[in-house]
Amino acid sequence: MTPLVDTLYRRYWHLVAHRSEVAEPGAWLRLDWAFGDLVIYNDDGEIGAFDNICPHRGARFFVGDHGVGPMLCPYHGWRYGGGVLKPALAKGFDPEVLAAQSIGRYAVAWCGDFLFVGIAPEQALADQLGEAAGKLETVSRLITRRRDFHALPFECDWRVAVENALETYHVNLIHGSTLASLGMVEKTLIVDGANLTWEGEVTDKRTLRGLSALGRYFDAAEAYQGYWTIHVFPFAMISSTFGYSYAMQTYFPAREGRRTHFCTRLLDGRVRPGAERAVEAFLDSSAEMNRRIFDEDREICERVSPAYDLDKPVRAFAKSEERLRLLHERLRHLTPLS
Repeated sequence: MTPLVDTLYRRYWHLVAHRSEVAEPGAWLRLDWAFGDLVIYNDDGEIGAFDNICPHRGARFFVGDHGVGPMLCPYHGWRYGGGVLKPALAKGFDPEVLAAQSIGRYAVAWCGDFLFVGIAPEQALADQLGEAAGKLETVSRLITRRRDFHALPFECDWRVAVENALETYHVNLIHGSTLASLGMVEKTLIVDGANLTWEGEVTDKRTLRGLSALGRYFDAAEAYQGYWTIHVFPFAMISSTFGYSYAMQTYFPAREGRRTHFCTRLLDGRVRPGAERAVEAFLDSSAEMNRRIFDEDREICERVSPAYDLDKPVRAFAKSEERLRLLHERLRHLTPLS
């Protein structure tokens, strides 16, 4: 792991989940990152973040992406619940040695219904987010459930993947039959510390008519009426079109250099009572479209040569790549942990 990546992991809070994803007692969510598995678990209403390693012999509590069930090690039956590690047949162990065993835990903090995880963050979450906190809290309240979960590795440096997500210059060429159908035009770029909010207009008339007509089925008056996205520094993105659904991405650098643990989730916005069946097909198609867009992104990101220098002082950025330039400058001036 490079000093820069280690610094980013340890110094900052990381957006990892929405409350609706682990709302049920026993609900769990597993993500890959540089330290192995990151598990979010609802322990009878208390939501925590763990390293997914049983301290007895190192077996993983959970495999798969998400589910509902006890935090139970299948190897020897150790379990975690009620905030307590519960070894099986505890009388067979030295009590002092047993008392020293624990599951690795991470710090957690909330912004509205968005869950953040920290290793050793240098600031309180509110300070890190700044004015972006209010936007994220509002958006978090507009989300009702997770519709789709799609995790896949990008065989590229994490910065390649994040930079790709931050610009629209490639959209017509790479996403001609998907994202380009919106005819997005930039309206506003807002810099909130390290966080970048981008607001765009949907200019394709046919697409705009269809999206506007769907408005009667959704309770989305508080949502941005266009295409909206925010880079939650350093490794997360959230985007939405009219607030009907929200795509949340994490771009966690792997321990090895040329791989990114990527995950995208499609989260439903608020639907008006009685309109659930009317929008089901639309939301399912949105989930499918979300997958297609990021499959297209992965393909082009993996074509970026590992010999390309992401750190060279002078890089060419189009006007539509202003967010890349801002990210490039911030990372250039970030002091790695000693």
